[in-house]
Amino acid sequence: MAKMKSHRGASKRFKLTGTGKVSRHKAYKSHILTKKSAKRKRGLRQGTLLTSADEKRIKSVLSV
Repeated sequence: MAKMKSHRGASKRFKLTGTGKVSRHKAYKSHILTKKSAKRKRGLRQGTLLTSADEKRIKSVLSV
């Protein structure tokens, strides 16, 4: 049987860490940046981990 293909959109947005957790980038950093404070934009630069509620769903589309 053929291997499952990973969802290409998801593989560009999410990355697995060494311990098997899923890392992601934060939203709201693409446009209308003038009204957002520098502190807020600085916080949006850092990546974060996916919540456990979403982790199972995303791991399945990443074919892990």
